[in-house]
Amino acid sequence: MEQPRTATEPDVPASAEPRDDAAPAAQGGMPEARIDDAVFDIAGLTVRYGSFTAVRDISMRVPRHDITALIGPSGCGKSTLLRSLNRMNDLIPIASTEGRVLYNGEDIYADWVDPVEVRRRIGMVFQKPNPFPKSIYDNVAFGPKLNGFKGNMDDLVEESLRRAALWDEVSGKLKDSGLSLSGGQQQRLCIARAIAVSPDVILMDEPCSALDPIATLKIEDLMRDMKEDYTIVIVTHNMQQAARVSDYTAFFTVDVDDEKGERTGDLVEFDTTERIFTQASDQRTEDYITGRFG
Repeated sequence: MEQPRTATEPDVPASAEPRDDAAPAAQGGMPEARIDDAVFDIAGLTVRYGSFTAVRDISMRVPRHDITALIGPSGCGKSTLLRSLNRMNDLIPIASTEGRVLYNGEDIYADWVDPVEVRRRIGMVFQKPNPFPKSIYDNVAFGPKLNGFKGNMDDLVEESLRRAALWDEVSGKLKDSGLSLSGGQQQRLCIARAIAVSPDVILMDEPCSALDPIATLKIEDLMRDMKEDYTIVIVTHNMQQAARVSDYTAFFTVDVDDEKGERTGDLVEFDTTERIFTQASDQRTEDYITGRFG
């Protein structure tokens, strides 16, 4: 992806500006943790599918080399926001996006930006493991081959599998089908496949929802290790998981317009995970986390 032609700062609403203390920001009472180094700077993001508004006017910063969890009830737009961070919504013909998503200061929705390059730098791991019907080796090598990798492919495959904590389990069967692995192993294979193209950010859309508790803990341990090298944004419905693995948490809710019969996703608050789970500034956040609704 090219460097931006001009370096500009987004018009970020007051609610998304970093603050010097723990007090809520003036606008809307939405708190915002102090974030000095943000990989994403989201300003006024609205995503629609046709006439349906999935998320509205989202502004937040995503810190570098941390894990940010997106939580909230079903239908609040968490996955829509996640897909907006690497332009996956472009693949939906009726989707449209307003506002700005700055990645390292560059607007990824600028006309001259290549969405394929965006997705190389900002990888995605989906809810259901989706290995290709190829060997374990070829699953990992697929992306680098597609991108014209000229180095030692064997070394790259091994390094990617090691980073995904899978090498010790599959090193003797790299020619076996990726589909022959267990669900948890398949998900780590998909993470290795994402790592192999040297991304900067990894997006995870409920990566553990289809896994058993043991496999889930392995993925969570892996995420903690990976944040030294990557920025991770995860969508999860599991409050315990968000509390265990994330450094920051954004809580979304659904704004219901009974007259129009419309449901729109809204960001309620974004702060450190510790503060969200122990000193939430909005009653709706506390009610969701404690199970009173959602």
